[in-house]
Amino acid sequence: MMKPEPFLSLMSTNIALKLTLLLYFLNLVAVRLVLSADNYTRHDFPADFVFGSGTSAYQWEGAVDEDGRTPSIWDTYAHAGFVHGDNGDIACDGYHKYKEDVKLMVETGLEAYRLSISWSRLIPNGRGPINPKGLQFYNNLINELVSNGIQPHVTLHNFDLPQALEDEYGGWVSPKIIQDFTNYADVCFREFGDRVLYWNTVNEPNVFTIGGYDEGTTPPLRCSPPFCKTYNSSRGDSTTEPYLAVHHILLSHSSAVKLYRRKYKDKQHGFIGIAVYSFGFIPANDTDEDRAATQRAHEFFIGWILEPLVYGDYPISMKTNAGARIPTFSDRESEQLKGSCDFIGVIFYNNINVTDNSIALRRNLRDFDTDMAAQLIFGQALFSNEEYPVTPWALREELNIMKTLYGNPPIFIYENGQRTQRSSSLQDVSRVEYLHGYIGAVLDSLRDGSNIKGYFAWSFMDVFELLDGYNASFGLYYVDRDDPELTRYPKLSAEWYGSFLKGGKTSVVGAIKLEKDQSLVSIGHLYQ
Repeated sequence: MMKPEPFLSLMSTNIALKLTLLLYFLNLVAVRLVLSADNYTRHDFPADFVFGSGTSAYQWEGAVDEDGRTPSIWDTYAHAGFVHGDNGDIACDGYHKYKEDVKLMVETGLEAYRLSISWSRLIPNGRGPINPKGLQFYNNLINELVSNGIQPHVTLHNFDLPQALEDEYGGWVSPKIIQDFTNYADVCFREFGDRVLYWNTVNEPNVFTIGGYDEGTTPPLRCSPPFCKTYNSSRGDSTTEPYLAVHHILLSHSSAVKLYRRKYKDKQHGFIGIAVYSFGFIPANDTDEDRAATQRAHEFFIGWILEPLVYGDYPISMKTNAGARIPTFSDRESEQLKGSCDFIGVIFYNNINVTDNSIALRRNLRDFDTDMAAQLIFGQALFSNEEYPVTPWALREELNIMKTLYGNPPIFIYENGQRTQRSSSLQDVSRVEYLHGYIGAVLDSLRDGSNIKGYFAWSFMDVFELLDGYNASFGLYYVDRDDPELTRYPKLSAEWYGSFLKGGKTSVVGAIKLEKDQSLVSIGHLYQ
């Protein structure tokens, strides 16, 4: 079990924080870690380090209109046709197949499993009466995990705010959400906290709000011209709402943590964190301007969430560039925020190159992207199934930055995995290479002194992906969507990960071979 370690002593001022980050990025181009640990086993990691995998409610459960569940903003988004016409109505049917899936977790050797709770399944109106069928399902799932020796890590919000609250008062853009979220968290702590020790309040609030409240590309599809990326929404204000939504998310998080520590901590002994989406931030050119832009991009993406939780306020660059459009914390709110994370969840897949765009600050009408004054250059399109390059040194660098800037907090790598085209092959060698490299980077980071507590491969099986539906695949297990039973089949990556978790060596990617099975003739093309 993770011990309750406080963040180490913090820097006295934001100026010191900025100088530290700038010095780091000045050396980023000159010093590049190219390789990660290659020969390693499970036994090279600390005994209390956990390895797992995960899914989330809307991506895995299905049964969206069964047993009292009501729609979330993700249901609304999917049914508006933004993901190739796909949706999570059935997904992997985890609502009915959870016992089968936990059995696969046991066979794979998972030590932990990351899941999320559907707020609108547990409390259909967002507030008020608890749905007994929803309560029963999550009790059954958690009990199944615990009885099989698998540690549950539970996320409370993953892009799926109840649509009822969005309709009533605009969801995260209203301060009313703080009390409703705190009450929802209270229900979860009370009903499940005797078996759940690790809680994540909100998954990746940075990209959730950029996509959902600035660009209008993800739920709840709020934006305003000229900043909408896909269509001109009639709802939202891209110049203010991303900042407002994150502000209320942070206050909701700290409110829930305060409640937990006051009401449940002494009896349940659990830990609460928040998960941030990160990249390997790399200057596009070896210039002072691009290095400064890279620092600024890091502050806008990562510091936006973590600096309030560690230092009690937003980065100076954000307050300077956004001005009155970014809310301020009262002294009481700032004190409540500081130290309100027992750990940080890190979501990491890929790198981005950053180049300076300071000229954008001359515009009168600005959104989050314009305020950042940096252009982000993605090597692979977000809305695609292109594979990611395997660059584990970038994760190691990002973990070193977090260690330096935020007092070496406990960290769980909550998502990391390779994207491939669905149905490409069960012999997913590229995914094995990816996992092998990044797990090696985590081991290197541990040896660097980073306080990493666990690693979760995304995803346990092929699920409904936010940006690409069922076209993209991240799973260790293939789900045959042409089979009414949605039969699961292990990929090479599942075999490799399982062998590693059971103590096998990892140095040779091709050491594990999948055997063709006569029962798999119908999907035999996947073995090619």
